[in-house]
Amino acid sequence: MATLMSDEVFHDVAYKARNRNHLLSAIDEFLDAVTVLPPGEWDPTIRIEPPAAVPSQDQRKRPPEKQKDEPDEEEDEQKLREESGLSRSGRLFGGLINDIKRKSPWYWSDFKDALALQCIASWIFLYFACLSPIITFGGLLGHATGNNMAAMESLVSGFVCGIGYGFFSGQPLTILGSTGPVLVFETIMYDFCQSKGWDYMSFRFWIGMWIAVILIILVAVDASVLVCYITRFTEENFATLIAFIFIYKAVENVLSIGKKFPVNTHGDTILNYECFCTPTNRSFALENVNWTYLKEDECLLKNGTMLGAGCDTPHYVPDVFLMSIILFLGTFLISVQLKDFKNSLFFPSKVRQVFSDFAVIIAILSMTGLDFYAGIKTPKLQVPSEFKPTLEGRGWFISPFNNNPIWTAILAALPALLGTILIFMDQQITAVIVNRKENKLKKGCGYHLDLFVLGILIIICSVMGLPWFVAATVLSINHVNSLKLESECAAPGEKPQFLGVREQRVTHILIFLMIGLSVVLTPVLGHIPMPVLFGVFLYMGVASLKGLQFFDRLLIIFMPVKYQPDHMFLRQVPLKRVHIFTLIQLACLVILWVIKSFSTTSILFPLMLVVMIGIRKSLDFVFSRRELKILDDIMPETTKRTEEERRQLEGEEGKADIDTTGNLQIPLANGNIMKIPLASINISEEVNKTGIWKQVNEGSCAYKDGKKKKSPNKNSSKSKKRGNKKDAVSDDEKTRLSTMAEEEEEEGLTIKVGIGTSDSKV
Repeated sequence: MATLMSDEVFHDVAYKARNRNHLLSAIDEFLDAVTVLPPGEWDPTIRIEPPAAVPSQDQRKRPPEKQKDEPDEEEDEQKLREESGLSRSGRLFGGLINDIKRKSPWYWSDFKDALALQCIASWIFLYFACLSPIITFGGLLGHATGNNMAAMESLVSGFVCGIGYGFFSGQPLTILGSTGPVLVFETIMYDFCQSKGWDYMSFRFWIGMWIAVILIILVAVDASVLVCYITRFTEENFATLIAFIFIYKAVENVLSIGKKFPVNTHGDTILNYECFCTPTNRSFALENVNWTYLKEDECLLKNGTMLGAGCDTPHYVPDVFLMSIILFLGTFLISVQLKDFKNSLFFPSKVRQVFSDFAVIIAILSMTGLDFYAGIKTPKLQVPSEFKPTLEGRGWFISPFNNNPIWTAILAALPALLGTILIFMDQQITAVIVNRKENKLKKGCGYHLDLFVLGILIIICSVMGLPWFVAATVLSINHVNSLKLESECAAPGEKPQFLGVREQRVTHILIFLMIGLSVVLTPVLGHIPMPVLFGVFLYMGVASLKGLQFFDRLLIIFMPVKYQPDHMFLRQVPLKRVHIFTLIQLACLVILWVIKSFSTTSILFPLMLVVMIGIRKSLDFVFSRRELKILDDIMPETTKRTEEERRQLEGEEGKADIDTTGNLQIPLANGNIMKIPLASINISEEVNKTGIWKQVNEGSCAYKDGKKKKSPNKNSSKSKKRGNKKDAVSDDEKTRLSTMAEEEEEEGLTIKVGIGTSDSKV
């Protein structure tokens, strides 16, 4: 390495290389130019004469004759948008047609690719994850709509929408479910109809028709291209909020069990909570019978009587709350530990992978078995047992008017506009999260096709009087996570590499097929404790936070600098700027939480997501284009910028540039421009942001008029706050690093370029 670094060409490349291949290319170039003496042929008696003159290095510095053009960033982004179907086609339903052409070649493989044990685990896990929210939502909807739609209608809607979406959607990894804003919308419409004396289901029929028509019009004009403006800033705010809601609701539901079954904290008055059986004069004379432990039905059968103050509160059962806590935490901890079991040291890799895939299922079965063994009457999952509408006298098909005025069909267009915004935003933000490039999906997106299928499903649900289902964020994220593929590790200590996601339709179809069959599975499902399902909700909320850059940046705020993980955005953006961006995003998250927490304002939640896009656009005036590209995504431009404008937006003024002749141009403090012939590889502009460069002094060595001026060697307090996570280097190291410089002759002036910090330019 010392010999390599003594070569000025390799030295220049080594400090400015972008990746490993650049270094390997530099070593190959060095070996091509070096003189090699085979050890077996070197005669020590022969003196090797040195060359008459120092060989010129100009030939090595000369760039190759044919240079590849630098990729145009905007053209690449436009190409990616076209591949995702997020560019306007210029014709009616052009985006929908392109989605069908893009997805149809993969349709058969969507079924063949599901032949894996991992899909079975994902199917069973997501079935339980979807079933409980559907039933819970049905109960809330029944209370809000006078039982016009309740748990049974929610199960049927899940079956109809899930099967239809699974077979015909563009992205079957997206899981449909019920959402809070839709529930609020239904509540407002029901109260409005009650105040006017109208039939709610008939008015809702026309609202659904208008929503479907508007959605199909949006598909026709390629309105889904607007999701280009939903960047990481907005989507991660939305995903984090939904994950926090899952965690909060899981804990809240468990604590609500404690209100219904309070813990007895007074040992001396424990009998106040007991209800036990005692024999009477008419009791049968039975030996070896412990009357105290007999249940109420057994006690009455033997002519006994129930005594105790607890008999006045028949719903109270001792230890229910504590048992619920055990089941809740046990399900969560087993799921987390077994999910990470694939990285443990025990058993072969295939066995570990099976345990990891079936982690949640094992947790559900083990905690359900513990509950059955303990015999404590914890709350159980309640599933409707009869296939019929909840409201007596209501059929499965809705009359369009049913004594409502005819003009209500036109009036329904106004609330339909708000409903369209709710459904469009919920659907497309979740679709963007599922289709993000980090998931390495290979079969393409289908934003227009998804929206078209959703519009058809809303028509069916409106005709049958079923709840409207849209994409559910947390369920979709967990569906993707449960189908992730990783490389098999062969070498000890080698970390598995993420390969992509098993893209298929079968799990989505089977999940909602089982949802529809849940009515006949009531005897089995009735044994599953609700705290176990709450533990699954907690696990899904925590698991969906994993991989969110926003959540990682929130944790970094509370970490000392030297313990911060080596994230790429910390290398390329100053830590202070990262924290400012994170705090702005956190403020937006708090606003969304407050709006969603109150029923009077929660209807505005999807509209606030549009406001989030505007806030993100305003950040273009606070952060440079380059910082936003690293911390977020670049929003589409209305006009194509020139290369000079893009460079100015990215904050690259004064940095090294490459001219048309292939020379490296470095602007100097006196206004001159130094030109250095570029080597055969690209030179990174990020070199002055690496950890060791941030630790050395800010001074630059310069030669003016041929006379050397020594730069001050001091530690800047600012450089210590840059976010470098290594300890400060010694003064001796700083001195040695600062003397590593290259000399170039330009117009008779000798210019020496020293090592500076991320703020120094030359």
